[in-house]
Amino acid sequence: MSIWRRISDFITTTAVDAFSSIIEAVRTAFEGDPETRRRVAFSIAMIALSAKMAKADGIVSQAEVNAFHDIFHVPEQYQDQVTRLYNLAKQDVAGYEAYATQLASLCGSGHRNCQMLEDVLDGLFHIAKADGALHDKELTFLGTVAEIFALDEEKFDRVLARHVGRGQADPYLVLGLARNVNFETARKQYRALVRENHPDMLIARGVPEEFIAIANQRIAAINAAWEQVEKDLKAYERV
Repeated sequence: MSIWRRISDFITTTAVDAFSSIIEAVRTAFEGDPETRRRVAFSIAMIALSAKMAKADGIVSQAEVNAFHDIFHVPEQYQDQVTRLYNLAKQDVAGYEAYATQLASLCGSGHRNCQMLEDVLDGLFHIAKADGALHDKELTFLGTVAEIFALDEEKFDRVLARHVGRGQADPYLVLGLARNVNFETARKQYRALVRENHPDMLIARGVPEEFIAIANQRIAAINAAWEQVEKDLKAYERV
């Protein structure tokens, strides 16, 4: 069943008037179905934090709206329910820190699907950079969310590196490599990252199929970084 159908049915049958209530309702409604709960939790995390981040720099640009829809391909029949969720999150007096904390617990921070929280952060970066720049307030927002998600500085820097402008990203940082790495070690790391970030792996840890644009963009950044590192290391070994 489509994740949007799941969310639509959930919203239609759940009487809530605040976003914090929705989070707790998800925990209860899908208690016996952890796979669906992870998928719903991911979707709601993206909607809620996207709404809060849109207000981080005080300006919601059309580019950011378009980026939101790059990730959220919502069928027309479910758009009203998604819009309701977005507006509830945007209007709620609770700060984004409270949402991130609740959602980290719901998604499973510290457990086997903690990687899914990095996927949430990746999606937020995609939206934040859509207007051509990552503003200071947006970076503060993203950094705080990463801390609440228990993602360390190294992981945050790797996500950040994937999203900086083409030609500015540090390919070694994107791949998590030391500068003095040898070719075979670098290639093993590259191949491991490709396996880890394959769309099937994201789906296995709770990212709905409807959000696989995140995986495709991540793989593209990893491939671009490897192309540069491979060239550098082969040139170094020929010296």
